[in-house]
Amino acid sequence: LRAANNVIQPNPKLFPKTLFSELGEGEPVRVVDADNEEHEAERTISRIQSLRAGTTVTTNAQSAWDFNALTLDGAPAPLSAYQGKVALIVNTASQCGLTPQYKGLQELYERYKDRGFVVLGFPSNQFGAQEPGTNQEIATFCETSFGVTFPMFAKIDVNGDSAHPLYKWLKAEKPGMLGLESIKWNFSKFLIGRDGQIVERYAPTTTPESVAADIEKLLV
Repeated sequence: LRAANNVIQPNPKLFPKTLFSELGEGEPVRVVDADNEEHEAERTISRIQSLRAGTTVTTNAQSAWDFNALTLDGAPAPLSAYQGKVALIVNTASQCGLTPQYKGLQELYERYKDRGFVVLGFPSNQFGAQEPGTNQEIATFCETSFGVTFPMFAKIDVNGDSAHPLYKWLKAEKPGMLGLESIKWNFSKFLIGRDGQIVERYAPTTTPESVAADIEKLLV
């Protein structure tokens, strides 16, 4: 990758030309140098797509359903599709000590999905580099290791300037302990009501099972 005047110039051997044309001429995008490694190139493309997914959202979002995301296969996924549902939004990772929480999350989803509940998983590699794989690798891992069927989205950042707009909104609306906004680790959780407003924020170590009672209250 080469940058000139804040415009990314992709290496055509590694990056699809159409991806960069979609970003818009002159739009600054921070990416890493792939060093001609195909695997790293795929990760970079994934991150650019995730960043792009949030650029169409205005800063005056009123609910979680005002944001856009991308699926693990890169398809647009407006969160408005879940309007009227109760949701648990979780930043996930495949190589974390808390990764077994996938099992509990899947069980919650299966137990309550017919009553209007959904789990929304957002992989992130920001904590101990514990989600290093590509989106396809994440999809395969979730399916084969835990039988995950709830919606999973493309890998994103949840902290810092490059954080997905959804997570910027979640953190601002519901700060954590001592008023600190930043996500502390993998598997932090936000419980969202049917109106798209945040009901509760949970620490990474809060198990999915312990959230069940709060979910029940919102499903009545």
